Amino acid sequence: MQNKTEAIKAALSKAAQEGKLSCTAARKLAADLGVSPKEIGKVADELEIKIFACELGCF
Repeated sequence: MQNKTEAIKAALSKAAQEGKLSCTAARKLAADLGVSPKEIGKVADELEIKIFACELGCF
């Protein structure tokens, strides 16, 4: 599980611009990494990355 968390952290850090990431991009990352949007949201919170323009209330 630790390796998956590290992969999520790396992907989020790369994708986030100025500490922000769109909901659409976050959901795509979740699909690409094979994890739930909730897991992406949890790690984004840990990294203090704000998810904006949330469409479905996933984050």
